[in-house]
Amino acid sequence: MNRTDLEARWLALTRDDMPAAADARGWPVRFDHCFQRILLDHAAGGPWRESIAAPAYRNATDAQLEAAVQLGEEALSGEADLAALNRRSLAWRGKLRD
Repeated sequence: MNRTDLEARWLALTRDDMPAAADARGWPVRFDHCFQRILLDHAAGGPWRESIAAPAYRNATDAQLEAAVQLGEEALSGEADLAALNRRSLAWRGKLRD
């Protein structure tokens, strides 16, 4: 997938597809920026702002954006546990509540 197509898929995935599936899946997040945080944190191996300049989808490496998109696709298909991914993202940020 070329960069233009990768960015377009990223935006469709996080702005449309994942928010539309959130209620039916019982996901703990519903907004595009939350999905973006979770996926980018995992692609970056920690809080994305520590290694990627904003706007992240434009400044992430191809490999990072591909990994984020792949993880989003896996969450949509049920292969990845979005709630667990969210907990890990929040833990990296020191925001996990017990």
